Amino acid sequence: MKVIAFNGSPRKDGNTSIMIRRVFEELQKEGIETEFFQLGGKNIRGCMACLKCFENKDQRCSMKKDILNECVEKMLEADGIILGSPTYFSNVSTEMKALIDRAGLVGKANDDMFRRKVGAAVVAVRRAGSIHVFNSINHFFFINQMVVPGSSYWNMGVGYDKGEVEKDEEGIQTMKVLGENMAWLLRKLRG
Repeated sequence: MKVIAFNGSPRKDGNTSIMIRRVFEELQKEGIETEFFQLGGKNIRGCMACLKCFENKDQRCSMKKDILNECVEKMLEADGIILGSPTYFSNVSTEMKALIDRAGLVGKANDDMFRRKVGAAVVAVRRAGSIHVFNSINHFFFINQMVVPGSSYWNMGVGYDKGEVEKDEEGIQTMKVLGENMAWLLRKLRG
């Protein structure tokens, strides 16, 4: 089994990354392969609403000049998908929004190709607005008929400066429980 995580933060080793890696620790303890993909800082554009994905039905976006199709391929190969984002003005990062919009539309255009994969949101926040980010990511999972495990709290960690999220004991515990629950669910669905 494999889980791919997309870090939508431009900070390569920032708070979002730290939270994702805490989930990975629990998955790896259960023998689940993990892959980390740094989405932030790479070339990814928003959806142009051309709807060619509905015409082509080739599990790809017709825009081929950025990394979206590479991301879609990684999603298709994985049993589980983690989408991690910092909170920017109470929403996901622009890179994460582009991934959600375009991969989501390609998924819908191709007979819900992400159906029954396990999905988990991971959110980093300085102070407030993270519930909207959490919901935005979960909307992607739900409309794609994915299965979403819960945790002991909403999947977020509080911190501003790089590494500050490590001081959020409840956030770290939430990621641990999320990883445990994601591993359990993957085994039930794929085992």
